[in-house]
Parts: sequence; C-alpha cells; structure tokens
Amino acid sequence: MAKANGRSEVEKVNLDLEHELPPGDGAESAAQTAAGDSSIPDSELQKVKAERDSLLDRLARTQAEFENARRRTVKEQQEFRDYAAADTIKSLLPVLDSFERALQVKSDAAEFRNGVDLIYKQLQTALGKLSLQPVAAKGEPFDPHYHEAIEMVETTEAPDHQVIEELQRGYKLKDRLLRPAMVKVARNPGK
Repeated sequence: MAKANGRSEVEKVNLDLEHELPPGDGAESAAQTAAGDSSIPDSELQKVKAERDSLLDRLARTQAEFENARRRTVKEQQEFRDYAAADTIKSLLPVLDSFERALQVKSDAAEFRNGVDLIYKQLQTALGKLSLQPVAAKGEPFDPHYHEAIEMVETTEAPDHQVIEELQRGYKLKDRLLRPAMVKVARNPGK
C-alpha cells in the first residue's frame, strides 16, 4: 500500500471507521476488514476482486454499446433529414421535364400559353397527391390563422373584413399551414 504522511491508506480508513462507529458496534470488525485481516481467506478476496473486475468490464461494455447506439441513431436521423424530400422531388421531376420540353419548342404565344397551362395543371396534380392544398381566400371572411392582410381597402361593395383580392396564394400541407395567403381586406364602415 502507498504511504501518505507516514500512514497507509488502510490505516487512515481504520482511524476514520473507529471515529465514526462507537466501540462494540462493529468498529473493530470494520477496521479489521479494511485492514485486510487474515481472517478473510485470500481466495474469497480474489473472488470478490474478480467479481468487481467483471462488473467494471460489463459497465464499460454497456457504456460503449450505449454510445454506439446513440451515434447510430444520430446518423440515421441525419440521413432521414437529408433524404426525406427524395420522394417529393421525385414526384416533381415530370413537371420539370415538361418545362424543359416546353422551352425547347419554337411556337407562337397561344400554343406556348396552352403548354404552360398543361404544365401548371400537372404540377397542381403532383402537389395535390402530396396533400398540398391551397388556402381559400378571395370572397372569404378574413382569418388571421390563414390570411396575412397586406392592405385594408375602404369599399362599400364588400362586407367588412372580407378578402377582396388575393395577392399571393397560401398553402396547407394536410392540416398544417405552410404559408398564409397575402390578401387585401375590405373595410366597410357602413356594414
């Protein structure tokens, strides 16, 4: 045992135990046990040390397994975030192809407009399959949950707080708002 200030670690433990426990309450036996009394066989001591070493080894292995599982989970989450949009993008590729074909064709303005209309419908269909829905705006009562008022317009032609013009369409994905509709709202003091 290493000596510290002229006393071994075991002697320090013995003194501490003697001060903490009153005589006759096991202080002597605790001190003898801590001192490595010869009444405990070496084989039993070796057995306890082997068990301790085994438990420490199991603890180290369990900690390593936990750390590996944590790293694996973080990696899987990052991969999911990186590739979560893959299916969405895949469904939009035909629309991109249609735009490229439309831009390569030399035609008059009316045919070009018809082609762009078809592509727009194709895009709406693809986004509809992904549960994207436009927010109803024009003619609806103003709802701050779904509309963003850009301007209040004094008018007698529409009821008070009715959306009279949609400047930018809003969208919901299933029940979650992605973007509010930017609107002009009527202010009708007479109604």
